[in-house]
Amino acid sequence: MRVLVVEDDPSLGQVVQRGLAEGGHTVDLERTLAGARRAVAIATYHVVVLDLGLPDGDGLALCRELHDQATPPRVLILTARDATGDKVLGLDAGADDYLTKPFDFAELAARVRALLRRPEHARSPQLRVGDLELDPAAHTVQRAGVTVPLTAREFSLLHYLMDRAGEVVSRTDLLDAVWDTNYDGLSNTVDVHVANLRRKLDMPGRPALIETVRGVGYRVGGDAAPEVGK
Repeated sequence: MRVLVVEDDPSLGQVVQRGLAEGGHTVDLERTLAGARRAVAIATYHVVVLDLGLPDGDGLALCRELHDQATPPRVLILTARDATGDKVLGLDAGADDYLTKPFDFAELAARVRALLRRPEHARSPQLRVGDLELDPAAHTVQRAGVTVPLTAREFSLLHYLMDRAGEVVSRTDLLDAVWDTNYDGLSNTVDVHVANLRRKLDMPGRPALIETVRGVGYRVGGDAAPEVGK
């Protein structure tokens, strides 16, 4: 799942980013209100970990903006403001949880996991392409009724492709959507992960699910649009 951390303290932000990434999440880090607004305009986040005291404004403004979206992310406010009145303001602004500094990272990680387990404001439906089914809420994938175990990255990659079934998705789009914005690793990382997905998803006697469009990217489902489930 994709998480945005908005924290102006560079050291603390990197600790939270690294810890959540080690938990299997794709994590972006922004240090300003303007940067966070740009990030949420470009990417879809499941959880936003939000500091309030930002150098260019109050995080509560962003919290209200996120709450007004059609499908808002979960917001966990992480701040030094520990007065009851501040907590009330944060929750009234649309936050789903409120944690004060100093904090224990294990508790933060557990709260993020708890937010991800909650039904979404507008629950993401199951996706089906042929005999392949993906359930975002249960975080499960099945092909022909057989459960396919995937890593967190593979799941996010497949989810992005299935959500755009019939469309050709470029490697650049996949990197932007599934890896964090500062990724500077191997240029063939998308190809490697797609190859792993194919190995896990392909079954004898059944058609291949992920098509390579030479020089462009990948496509799931040919010309078929995804079927939306329950």
